[in-house]
This record gives sequence, C-alpha cells and structure tokens, in this order.
Amino acid sequence: MLSYKNNQLFVDSVPVSILANKTDTPFYLYSKNKLSEKYNEINNAFSKVNHIICYATKANENVYLLKILAKKGCGCDIVSIGELNLALKAGINPKKIVFAGVGKRDDEIKLAIKSGILMFNIESIPELYRIDKIAKALNKIARIAFRVNPDIDAKTHPHITTGLSHNKFGLCFDEAFDGYILAKSLKNIEIAGIHTHIGSQITDIDSFILASKKMSSYISKLKSAGIKLKYIDMGGGLGIKYKDEKVINPVDYADAILKYLPGNYTIILEPGRFLVAETGVLITKVIYVKKTAKKNFLVVDAGMNDLVRPAIYGAYHEIIPVKWKNGKKHNWDVVGPICESSDVFAKDRSMPLASEGDYLAILCAGAYGYSMSSNYNMRPRPAEIIVEDNKYKVIRDKEKL
Repeated sequence: MLSYKNNQLFVDSVPVSILANKTDTPFYLYSKNKLSEKYNEINNAFSKVNHIICYATKANENVYLLKILAKKGCGCDIVSIGELNLALKAGINPKKIVFAGVGKRDDEIKLAIKSGILMFNIESIPELYRIDKIAKALNKIARIAFRVNPDIDAKTHPHITTGLSHNKFGLCFDEAFDGYILAKSLKNIEIAGIHTHIGSQITDIDSFILASKKMSSYISKLKSAGIKLKYIDMGGGLGIKYKDEKVINPVDYADAILKYLPGNYTIILEPGRFLVAETGVLITKVIYVKKTAKKNFLVVDAGMNDLVRPAIYGAYHEIIPVKWKNGKKHNWDVVGPICESSDVFAKDRSMPLASEGDYLAILCAGAYGYSMSSNYNMRPRPAEIIVEDNKYKVIRDKEKL
C-alpha cells in the first residue's frame, strides 16, 4: 500500500503529505484495500475446510475497520464486555463471536449469553461453574470450549507467549479433560468445541505443526470418552514482517494448522496482528533536531502514549520519511515528548537527513497501536484516518483537551 512518487510517500493513491498538512499530527492512517487484501489471504488459505475467521478485536478496536470486516463475513474473538458491545454494534454476527480471557465478569457472561455468541473459551473450572450458574438464572444454554494449554514454546517474545505451562492461560490437557467430563453433567452447558492459542507474532511454523499434532491426539482422547465437538479453535498468532523476520505464508500456515487435525469439524482462526498491522501507519512530525556530543535526536510529536510497543517490548518499527531527501544518511535516535527514557521509537537508526517540520511514517502500526494508546502526560489520543476508493476519511477524531 506504500509507494514513493516523485519522492513523496503515498498510501494507495493518496499522498500522505496532503493529509499531514490538513491534520494535526500524530495520526494513524489505514488502507481499506490492504485490510481487505489481508483478510482475503487468510480466508482463502483455509477455503478447503469449513472455517470461521474470528478477528482478534484487541489488535485494533476501531469500529469502522470492524464494519469492513463484518461485511466480508468475519467474526470476532473478544475478551471483554466492551469488545462484545463493539462487535455487535459493528454488525458482527453473534454466532461468529468467541469469548476468551481468564477473568470474565458476571455482567460480561450475562450479556454474552443473552447475545447468543458462538461459545465461551473457558480457562478454569470455577469459570465453568459460574457460566452454568448464570445460564441457569437466564434459563439459557451456554455453549463452551475449554482452552487447553499445550505447553509449546512458540519462540516469540516472553510477554506475548501464551501456550507454556507457566502461563496464566488455559488448562493443561488432564485438567481440561476433567472439565469436559464435568461439563457433560451440567444442564445449562453445551459442549461445542476446543480452543488453544500458543502466542503472538509467531514466525516458527514448527510451533503450529506441533500444536496441530497435540490437539489431534487430544481430540481423539475426548472422542473416545464420548465428548463430541463441532469446533476446533486454533487461536491466532501468525506473525508479520516488522524488520527481517522470515514470515510464514498464509497457505503454509493453513497447511501446518490442518496437518494433523481430523476432518468434519469447523476450524476457527483468530488473526489480529496479521490482518491490521500492515494496514496502518503512524504519521508524526519532527519538532526538533537535537544534536549532542553523544547522540543525534529527532524529537517527534508522537509518544509512547500513542504507540507503546517499542517501550514495552523493545519492538522494531521501520520509520521512513514522508518526503524522501537524497543524500547521505545519518544515525538518529527517534524519540517522543513523554517524560520517560523508554519513549524511544528507534535507536541509532540510519535514516535520511531530516529537518524540523518534516513528517515521518512509522510502519506496521495498525495492530496494538491505537488500541494500546493512553492519555499519559495528559496527551489527547490521535485521530484515525482511512484511505478508500482513492479518497480519505476521518474515522476517529483526535481527542479534545
């Protein structure tokens, strides 16, 4: 979606400089075409089997983007009452909503049952009892799956791995088995499926193959015990290229996931980052060029409150100029205005010469950008703009003081 024409950066067919000159920076900028392209890639990769794509809402919670996905038949993976409400408002079919998370509150469970979601991905035995109790009070049947923790090292950042035995998520195979046997005896519970999720930003295909193998073996054990399933939810986690990662092609990802899984089930996938990360960039302006005896700094008007991933994960985001200047490159620290030493987007990054007033684009910012933003230092959160049909549209205004 990004290209340079006459040294000017374009998103699809719209020059970024025009938007930057009309909009207070920083702001997020998305491409509808890119979002549709990414959805089609993963949806088509699983076209040979019955499947549901349940977008991981936490990755980017802009309702306009959810409406685009809803029109394409996408579902949602949610973890809160806020995300449930958002998905329903965006037109997501409740029969394509799965509810995960280790700490579901009573009001969240109640609304989800009333809304008729596809199923709860249960993460503990107390949660099973709680859902059964609330369903009974509502005179309803709640569909459930147990989230099993397969103890797989997905070789990703420690903060975003979820499938190891010491992680807070899910149950081990034996605990989940006991849970399924218990669930059979509960009158207001319907066993619908099984769920697993081994982590985020995964680029190691062997991890997905191992998950497929372990889940297949476990499903056979459940079948032998008389536990009938309709859905196999394999979670998300498919990584993207931020820097030099060797990423997994969606077709190869589908082959890995399906390698050992039995047929005659509906497969659920929960992509988040894969769908929206490359769909969005963060546009920021250079406020000051600061040169010291030790460092050269580009001080920009975006801060870690706008994009926190580099501060908490040490995450790499490529940064490119909105207007390319030929000539010698320089090493810069690109930093924000927040009063934290961690408010750094890049260290010793080789980039073209920059001046005060220049605009920069921070790439692959569509996932866990705005959704993890805050008002730290009492800074208004930025606007969000989308490019579609050769035009642009503000889909969330910048917050007012």
